[in-house]
Amino acid sequence: MITELTENQKSIMRFIDEVTTGLRVDTENYKEKFLKTLQPEMEREKITDILIKHALENIDEANPDWKYVAARLYLQELYEQAGENRKYNPADRYGSFYKLIQTLTEKGIYTPILLEKYTKEEIDYFQEVMDPERDLLFDYLALYTLATRYLATDHDKNVYELPQERWMVIAMYLMQDEDTEKRKELVKEAYWALSNLYMTVATPTLNNAGKTHGQLSSCFIDTVEDSLQGIYDSNTDIANLSKNGGGIGVYMGKVRARGSSIKGFKGMSSGVVPWIKQLNNTAVSVDQLGTRKGAIAVYLDVWHQDIEAFLDLKLNNGDDRMRAHDIFPGVTLPDLFMEAVERREDWYLFDPHEVKQVMGFALEDFYDEEKGSGSFRTKYEACVQNENLSKKKVKAIDIMKRIMRSQLESGTPFMFYRDEVNRQNVNTHTGIIYCSNLCTEITQNQSPTQLIEEYIEDEDVIVKKYKSGDFVVCNLSSINLGRAVTDNVLERLITIQVRMLDNVIDINNLPVKQAQITNQKYRAIGLGTFGWHHLLALKNIEWETDEAVQYADELYEEIAYYTIKTSADLAKEKGSYPYFEGSKWSTGKYFDQKGYHDEKWTALKEDIKQHGIRNSYLMAVAPNSSTSMIAGSTASIDPVFKPFYSEEKKDFRIPVTAPDLDHNTYHIYRRSAYIVDQRWSVRQNAARQKHIDQSISFNFYVPNTIRASILLDLHLQAWREGLKTTYYVRSTSNDVEECEWCQS
Repeated sequence: MITELTENQKSIMRFIDEVTTGLRVDTENYKEKFLKTLQPEMEREKITDILIKHALENIDEANPDWKYVAARLYLQELYEQAGENRKYNPADRYGSFYKLIQTLTEKGIYTPILLEKYTKEEIDYFQEVMDPERDLLFDYLALYTLATRYLATDHDKNVYELPQERWMVIAMYLMQDEDTEKRKELVKEAYWALSNLYMTVATPTLNNAGKTHGQLSSCFIDTVEDSLQGIYDSNTDIANLSKNGGGIGVYMGKVRARGSSIKGFKGMSSGVVPWIKQLNNTAVSVDQLGTRKGAIAVYLDVWHQDIEAFLDLKLNNGDDRMRAHDIFPGVTLPDLFMEAVERREDWYLFDPHEVKQVMGFALEDFYDEEKGSGSFRTKYEACVQNENLSKKKVKAIDIMKRIMRSQLESGTPFMFYRDEVNRQNVNTHTGIIYCSNLCTEITQNQSPTQLIEEYIEDEDVIVKKYKSGDFVVCNLSSINLGRAVTDNVLERLITIQVRMLDNVIDINNLPVKQAQITNQKYRAIGLGTFGWHHLLALKNIEWETDEAVQYADELYEEIAYYTIKTSADLAKEKGSYPYFEGSKWSTGKYFDQKGYHDEKWTALKEDIKQHGIRNSYLMAVAPNSSTSMIAGSTASIDPVFKPFYSEEKKDFRIPVTAPDLDHNTYHIYRRSAYIVDQRWSVRQNAARQKHIDQSISFNFYVPNTIRASILLDLHLQAWREGLKTTYYVRSTSNDVEECEWCQS
């Protein structure tokens, strides 16, 4: 029972009442507990810290609103610190936006572009547009993540920028080159989309937009040429991208196998593993802006002679000289291999260099144009039959067993179904897709960069000339399904979101020139989604149902329509991407392949054939775990890990509940990641994959006691149902409640 209080105590009690207004929390015990810990002369920051810790301790499945109490407390502390550092009254919450931009520009944090391209009148208008009330949308983990990782500080890490200012700076930065007559409205619209948490931009954009350092794109894919020069040049490019915060996918399938010839001398090559170990060292030594080590995925074809050593790269036993523990392996798989696994047939391994020498073609440059027939299997069979070509015969199922053993031990390799990817590629007229990126959602044309000549100019100047290959760039952002769909704003949101993504292409300053060239040629974007499980919970749709599969089909068709239509409208305004002619967009084949035949799709198809489309590649569903956390929703298209769990943060744990968790949604969330039948997850993903022109970061969640036959059936189902890629096989050593599906 609270007794007579001092004025200071009364003030704190009023503060508690203020931050708990409108939330479903019982404050009496909270107040009593705090008063027991309150000491005379305790500083404001210490008081706030104790209040936050006590609020976090109250969070459980029955009391999720305490995470908003903790957020509001933390928010008040951010206001106090920003006011102190920027010399304004913290009671106003936000100070002068123009002065903030001036100050951080002078300190070298913000780019001068903001002041060069926008007038003071415009910036003052944007301050009026900003709505501090939207800070209340954050739960504690979201606000903590945003504040500690992304908000702009000075060089001493002092708080300057506040959440609504980060959203506005991103909006201003992405719209900087729009026509000045409509730019203010476009900035306002982009701010609306971000500040309402209807969408998030990719982590590099969230962190770097408006600042002096770093670039805006998430991922890159390089194709390594089979030459010493090509291998080392790729390593340098990868190091430069990693330094600037990019995740990298690397296709090594063109590099000759162990025992291959070099300059005609047989048995001289040491194969791909030593080069992969070099990339491993690059990943560890060239970190991403000092925040984490580099992230590199390496892909190899399942017919490559080094595939067995490749599949052992992350195992914890065996010769450590043949291991690369910091690399993420991925396997590119043709239909023919999966058929051989099904039928328990033989499989042949080849050296790509020898294939080129003896056969006169590169086997990796072909794919099956139709299911069950095509040029890859024709070329593969020709290699099998040629007696002059060395080869190794193995059982396809034995290779698959090695893949699955590695997956259960390390989560990798990722799976890349190359025939399906290339059959669905909209730009088959200009290239081929060999692999995906670090997170398996990007599928775009690739080719190696080649050195043409090197010469001395002006005595002491050395010039190298290269023929640029297609060096893939991923420009990403994601729809928050749990908010945007329920608020019925999809069309409005996607209209601004696609424009924001398209502008990233022109604004971005990429450290690798061939990536810059590829970015302009294809103008590729990756509009994705998160909050799928959140949306199902709000709509009371259970995961393991035909209703969920049907809903995935309908919703992602709607998203596809608005995305394609927006890009088509942008083409009328700004022009098509340079390689439009001859693409499946220009011929209409894209729409025929997808089975889009109703009136609105037919009209859009004809519109694009006549006027073009701005972006060659449009949609990709990334993992977006940190940005979905900031938006207070569930990651990607994954089920929740648990309805209630804890995130470890420095000196304390942050309890986390599923979004909008209450008696209405609990039963949907209860069927969480390791409990839901993964076969239903595959079916859902196949339904949405029909409408995604690129791919989807799709995880399997399995107990590590899963029988090999069950895991094999999941992979075969994924391949049969038209998935293009699968991401991690996430296994747990714990007993999983109600996991009946993996026993069947």
